[in-house]
Amino acid sequence: MFRPLQLLRTGFAAPLLLILATASGCNPAGSGAPASEVEESAVAGDAASTRESAPLDPWFTDRARETGIDFEHFNGMSGEFHLAEIMAPGAALFDMDSDGDLDVYLVQGQMLGAGKSLDDALIPPPPQVPLPLTDRLYRNDLEVHADGGRTLRFTDVTEGSGLDVGSYGMGVAAGDFDNDGWVDLYRTRLGANQLFRNNGDGTFRDVSRRAGVGDSGWGVSASFLDIDRDGWLDLYVGNYVVYDPEDEERCLTPTGERDYCAPKSYPPAPDRLYRNRGDGTFTDVTATAGVGREYGPGLGVLGADFNADGWVDIYVANDGEPNQLWMNRQDGTFGNGALLAGVAVDRGGDTEASMGVDAGDFDADGDDDLFMTHVTAETNTLYVNVGSGFFEDRTAMIGLGAPSMPYTGFGTAWADFDNDGWLDLLAVNGHVLVVEGLVAAGDPFPLHQRNQLFRNLSGQGFEDLSDRAGPAFALSEVSRGAAFGDVDNDGDVDVLVANNNGPARLLINEVGQRNAWLGLRLVGGAGPRDMAGARVGVIRARGPVLWRRSRTDGSYASASDPRVVVGLGEASEVTAVRVEWPSGRVEEWNDVPVRRWTTLNEGTGQRLRAEGR
Repeated sequence: MFRPLQLLRTGFAAPLLLILATASGCNPAGSGAPASEVEESAVAGDAASTRESAPLDPWFTDRARETGIDFEHFNGMSGEFHLAEIMAPGAALFDMDSDGDLDVYLVQGQMLGAGKSLDDALIPPPPQVPLPLTDRLYRNDLEVHADGGRTLRFTDVTEGSGLDVGSYGMGVAAGDFDNDGWVDLYRTRLGANQLFRNNGDGTFRDVSRRAGVGDSGWGVSASFLDIDRDGWLDLYVGNYVVYDPEDEERCLTPTGERDYCAPKSYPPAPDRLYRNRGDGTFTDVTATAGVGREYGPGLGVLGADFNADGWVDIYVANDGEPNQLWMNRQDGTFGNGALLAGVAVDRGGDTEASMGVDAGDFDADGDDDLFMTHVTAETNTLYVNVGSGFFEDRTAMIGLGAPSMPYTGFGTAWADFDNDGWLDLLAVNGHVLVVEGLVAAGDPFPLHQRNQLFRNLSGQGFEDLSDRAGPAFALSEVSRGAAFGDVDNDGDVDVLVANNNGPARLLINEVGQRNAWLGLRLVGGAGPRDMAGARVGVIRARGPVLWRRSRTDGSYASASDPRVVVGLGEASEVTAVRVEWPSGRVEEWNDVPVRRWTTLNEGTGQRLRAEGR
């Protein structure tokens, strides 16, 4: 992911200047500066033709501060060039209290020093940094009024929640691992990862040691998924590199100045796969499942059924090494089919610096396609599923290559932001290379870039709407994690953006509710719990079946809303809703209302077949 860097050698001054300027109301470049006021490369290439139906108003409004989300990430940059400083944070949108709306969890950093291990390498921050430096939990206190109006506000409930942890956090995964109906969290970090069990009363308990999932190393992205269809969520943990601040590699620029090292300077760390025993504990099946045979510097992880056999597969996006596609053999083992499937390397046979990743049916042909973000000068990559889990790199053909060339992307997702029935793309960006013009201007954090929004043109191409997406897309920041979900329950997808060394952004969707939509929560089991991995097909009188997937994973180091929003355009009704459950059961409903949220319980629909696809 990295090329040689040359950061300002200002010790604590760079990150502290950024924090203090933000707190005092200033707007330095790199902390929400309008892109017009900084040196930033223009998006290359011409956008696809704009359809007349595209809304002209801004698509998103940042409402983080006004709704009570006042989180500021601190990366601890000290001039020691610790690689971890520029890789976090992630974020989660999840319903912690089961009240039907999405709460917010944001991961915090610390000061890194030299220690005997990652767990004791933290040092006190300078006195200018606001304390305490802990993760933050915000409860959604959404009010829906009789006239349909909404009042959105968040309350900081971190203190006493058990999530006020103070280690160097990276990312988060969400899922109900014990099937009690309450969403639990798995926090990746430098050091031993942590599994927090939701007590159902607003508090969480660290059960990592008892559960057996306290993988110690450098975890980034993780995924809860049911690999064996037994009704219990298993856990895949993507690890980055073998790393210790005490043994930090010393790397130099071509001119002999101290610099960050590329990930190839460190050995890649093996990932971990844990099988849920169903009693609150997990078994490490990394070796027996076969996923320990090959590994790279893992940054993005997701689960999806790529070959349509009814069993979840696992895709791992690696930084600068071939990606992996772990195909489920249905017997507890996996085989890496990435090279054969065409998703290990790009069309030219080159490895890429893969960070964020998502899977979705952007062309409405019934199977999930892959999109992933990469470093500046590579392009992001679109792998189109041509059937049975085989893919073609059609990045250039579809028009997504040139616009991404100047950017380094992290969090990303397929989502139908305007509810027209076609999955759009959003990518959040931030350099790992300095912008030379920003360095010359004395910028305290010369890595910032704009984020990007692409509108799907009926599966034939994409229109770059970044300039029309709203004021938040005119800001230049160092974005990393992105979580997606309907925060205000109005039927469209909003976005929570986690910035490195900067404020969180809550991008509220302003256009999606203009079109018809279907909101679905897919649940099952005794809890019941959200059935991650369930596929839902919305059948209409005209047009292809719209297939969507319930998932919380993907993007980068973040957890998203497991509920599914299906945009219907101008349709006033749907013919049927079909659900393919992770267990293999297939059911259908014929009376699901439009423009409403509906919960579908496994076992209550018309059964089409007992198992398989």
